Amino acid sequence: MKNFKNSIFYVVITGGFSLLIYWILSKGKILEHGRHVTVPDGKDQWSEFLASMQHNLGHPLAILLAQIITIILVARFFGWMFRKIGQPTVIGEMVAGIVLGPSLVGMYFPEYSALLFPKESLGNLQFLSQIGLILFMFVIGMELDLKALKNKANDAVVISHASIIFPFTLGIALAYFIYHKYAPDGVEFASFGLFLGIAMSITAFPVLARIVQERGIHKTRLGTIVITCAAADDITAWCILAAVIAIVKAGSFVSSLYIIAMSIGYVLIMLKVVRPFLERVGALKNSRSSLSKPVVAIFLLTLIISAYATEVIGIHALFGAFMAGAIMPDNTKFRNIFIEKVEDVSVILLLPLFFVFTGLRTQIGLIGDPYLLKVTALIILVAVIGKFVGSALAAKFVGQSWRDSLTIGALMNTRGLMELVVLNIGYDLGVLTTEVFTMMVIMALVTTFMTGPALDLINYIFKTRDEFIPAEVKTQSQYKVLISFGNSDRGKSLLRLANSLIKKENSQAAVTAMHLTLSNELHTFDLEEHERKSFNPVIQESENLNQPIVKLFKASNDIDADIIEIANHGEYDLLLVGLGQSIFEGTLLGRLLGYTTRIINPDRLIDKFTGKEGLFENSPFDERTRQIVAKTKMPVGILVDKNLENLDEVFVPIFTEGDAFLVDFAKKLIFNNNSHVTFVDPNNAVKEHPEIGESILALEEEMPINITMMEERTMKKDFLSKQDIMIVSLESWKKLVDSQSIWLSNIPSVLILKP
Repeated sequence: MKNFKNSIFYVVITGGFSLLIYWILSKGKILEHGRHVTVPDGKDQWSEFLASMQHNLGHPLAILLAQIITIILVARFFGWMFRKIGQPTVIGEMVAGIVLGPSLVGMYFPEYSALLFPKESLGNLQFLSQIGLILFMFVIGMELDLKALKNKANDAVVISHASIIFPFTLGIALAYFIYHKYAPDGVEFASFGLFLGIAMSITAFPVLARIVQERGIHKTRLGTIVITCAAADDITAWCILAAVIAIVKAGSFVSSLYIIAMSIGYVLIMLKVVRPFLERVGALKNSRSSLSKPVVAIFLLTLIISAYATEVIGIHALFGAFMAGAIMPDNTKFRNIFIEKVEDVSVILLLPLFFVFTGLRTQIGLIGDPYLLKVTALIILVAVIGKFVGSALAAKFVGQSWRDSLTIGALMNTRGLMELVVLNIGYDLGVLTTEVFTMMVIMALVTTFMTGPALDLINYIFKTRDEFIPAEVKTQSQYKVLISFGNSDRGKSLLRLANSLIKKENSQAAVTAMHLTLSNELHTFDLEEHERKSFNPVIQESENLNQPIVKLFKASNDIDADIIEIANHGEYDLLLVGLGQSIFEGTLLGRLLGYTTRIINPDRLIDKFTGKEGLFENSPFDERTRQIVAKTKMPVGILVDKNLENLDEVFVPIFTEGDAFLVDFAKKLIFNNNSHVTFVDPNNAVKEHPEIGESILALEEEMPINITMMEERTMKKDFLSKQDIMIVSLESWKKLVDSQSIWLSNIPSVLILKP
């Protein structure tokens, strides 16, 4: 009755007011008399519509939105592509900027380039990209662990400052030879030389940190040193850059002293006044619930005021953003929460705009002349010698081995995004010409791209490799299990499964719990906290089960490749992985099944397979998963977890002769976990292959109360409801899904095994 009344009320109100609006508009037509209002006919209306659409497409906001859409799509594609070949995502995004600029799209599709990036729209793009850079530099400042820098600064500062002064000097020397021909008119040699020197001295701390994480050396002494070196390098280089900007803007060294004095005053205020205040706020508001909008506003306002102050002083807004991030409260939890709020907007939405804006300034066609190519090669050579050799020699001097020294040199030679920031500042100040800017951008790309191959070459020369496998794993255990999990709940289920397979053989078996996460989702200061959160529930479960485990944590650039490499290199006997929200989601193994995510909900299971699409139709499973399975040298178990708590009741269908190996796994569960196993022979495979029947019979004679044999072709719901898990071979599982078998309707958790 209430719904009927509401419906009547709705109809009366909307209908009545619609009629009233129509009546007012009709009466209003009378008011148009004498006001020269023209109403176009049908043909004119269409022309007017087209003209309106054209005007809308040319509106500055529409152009900016089209630019953002294109830039994000292209940047994400190139970033993904370069990550797949083992390079940092930032290189792909840098290349995307150059591709969209005059070097490629502008050269071969000039009409499209002019339509998407008209000159009058570049101002909006630049300002928006600068906002992205300010937020990014704020994040970079927060990522710096100043406490670690204080505690480990001895050798690191020596190496860091040597890695600045070497290339800085070589950069000024290079400027001496190219100033006459390539410096802009009216620019003093000191300004040109100092900017070229600082551009040679930059290290990309974010990119370096990701590479260290991905190679699994962040916990080693070498990793600690190089991270600290990069942090010290970042702070020193930005301070020098601020001084250089002050000199360039002031026009002379004496005039710049006023700017430098104001800069020192600004830094002192930030450290002695602002930082203690923010520490107090951070101590009180360090959880998501307490970090309210007014509190967030305080910190963002600090960022904006700091950036504004340094821009007014004359040392660029980016230095202020960096400084604001560096003085944020040291509380790791607080910084992590705040970075999450800022980083996605900065890195995903706004930062790609900066890459493309840089690409629009980069004109590779200008350096097609052989002589200019030689100058470009010389710039790259000077950059590599200054940073690589300078860092390596300094590291060797303070007592590092040659391998570690060269590794430090290769990592410190990474320039990436930070180099582009410096180059754009120089370009905006009029210190760098388009030709020099382009050559320096190419240098930044080359030196960043060469880091990975250089590290591989160093490891090859010294016959070493970046070690992922803990020493405890390399034992003489007769049976080693590797469980790889993405979230803690999945890890606990996999651990229970592994424990059930080896419970009574602990003295002769070992379990390694591995968690891999994408490196671009982590920050250097957050590594230990992320590892602790990921492993604590699994460690607690291992204590409950009395099952010792070895932890293996790694920030990865390519999770699939690392899983395969670690599993094979560790010589494991069994690899257990989980489906659902696991580390495999979005990866090749995560796309294991066109049906993977579909089987998680048992109530909807049958509906998901009643369509015409088969397992391999329009699915990457057939090729991609087989490649991964083929590259692992041990059996692989894929757990479809439906709240697996125990493995007391297990049923094992034997569909074909190829399922015979499942008897060995059933035997392990019986012996170690005292599980009750029901073998099901729906296709008479046991009868037709006596060797399978004999192995089951021998097991039944040894443990008669733990074995039941069934021949039913269909599983009753009440039987399945009592089972904890089904163990099935990968090939048989494929056939079950392809045939849309009724077996899938009420199954419990499933362990899919590849022999």
